[in-house]
Amino acid sequence: MYHDIVLHNGVTMPAVGFGTWMLKGEPGKQAILDALAVGYLLIDTAHMYDNEAIVGQAVAESGLEREEVFITTKLCRTRAGYELARQGIEESLARLQTDYIDLLLIHEPYDKALDMYRALTEAYRKGQVRAIGISNFNAKQYLDFIGSCDIIPMVNQVECHIYYRRKELQQTLMSKGTQMQAWSPFTEGKKPIFQEPVLQAIGRQYGKTAAQVALRYLVQQGISVVPKSSHRERMKENLDIFDVTLTARDIARIQQLETGKTLFGWYDD
Repeated sequence: MYHDIVLHNGVTMPAVGFGTWMLKGEPGKQAILDALAVGYLLIDTAHMYDNEAIVGQAVAESGLEREEVFITTKLCRTRAGYELARQGIEESLARLQTDYIDLLLIHEPYDKALDMYRALTEAYRKGQVRAIGISNFNAKQYLDFIGSCDIIPMVNQVECHIYYRRKELQQTLMSKGTQMQAWSPFTEGKKPIFQEPVLQAIGRQYGKTAAQVALRYLVQQGISVVPKSSHRERMKENLDIFDVTLTARDIARIQQLETGKTLFGWYDD
């Protein structure tokens, strides 16, 4: 249904995934089932979200084969360390009701991130994980990190949206073989992105919404995205971005919105 991104180890990852931050309980599970039903094949969760179990349940109940769904999860501070990370991987596998994870990330640049990554690397070599990576690392942290890694991270998932495009970070990652993935492509409500006049005007040319233009802008530049929505119609809309190509002029107009500043205070680029 939609395009894939090929990671440096040959694993293919959907360009548009479904984010599950804040989804809990039965309503959360239903939202994930809805996402799978409308065509999402990448579901993004994390230890920190405390919802891996409902992701596992939804995938099991979806009627899809396990290998059709790409599951991403992340280990957080409570699993910072080699043994703790090993334990965390087993916990995730159990909660997700699966014998492998498609993409496993270290959620933040913890002091013990390299020890954690050793456990991820082992799990990758054993086939418990198909791809490994990091999240929320800025360029300096990333370059320091890969200086001590056996395996270059396949993905760095970071804050990225029209106001904070992070092109230099993407170029640094790409030069070493790491794919940039965007969390918060809609800014999690910190900016009125759906009312952004530039996006609305560009969208009108193509019969698309501001939200669709915001996602297409990133995906067209090789950044995979994990938007979140609890509304089935919006879920469909967020997938329906591959029948248009933004022009160089469109992209230049959107680039005028760039602030170079994080909206979440995670980064010091």
